[in-house]
Amino acid sequence: MPFIAAQPAPDPAAEAAIRNAAFWPDIDPADCREHLRIDGTVTAARLRGALIEAIAHVNDQLNAWRREQMNAGHAALDQVPADNIDGRSALCVRYVRAVYCTAAAQITERLRHFDATGKAATLHTQERIDATAEDYRREAQWALRDIRGQHRALIDLV
Repeated sequence: MPFIAAQPAPDPAAEAAIRNAAFWPDIDPADCREHLRIDGTVTAARLRGALIEAIAHVNDQLNAWRREQMNAGHAALDQVPADNIDGRSALCVRYVRAVYCTAAAQITERLRHFDATGKAATLHTQERIDATAEDYRREAQWALRDIRGQHRALIDLV
């Protein structure tokens, strides 16, 4: 009979919210873990580190846009006019999605060579992991472009 071990559930107390820079919403690692189905293989410290790096990256990407909004008199992202969906600003939902997906891409790449079974990853598995990281990056870029009010498609004429 095969033995199947469940990954340990992370301690929610070890996953306190990450305080963000002014203007941007705080990020909840436990919420990220739930939304992206990240199990206990990713420790609380690794998830926190990936989220902090993702926050820094997303904030950098939106820096000029944030300055425009602040110059227009909006002190925080949730004060920028946007549709409210399920009681939350669509801009806040998209910001959080950009951060979560950026962190997930980073985590996926870091765990690329991790194999709990002790067997080398097959080419098929490697391709699936690469596709997943690229999917997360695409989702993050779409969220950033949505926040800026840009089209999702990038087209260059050659």
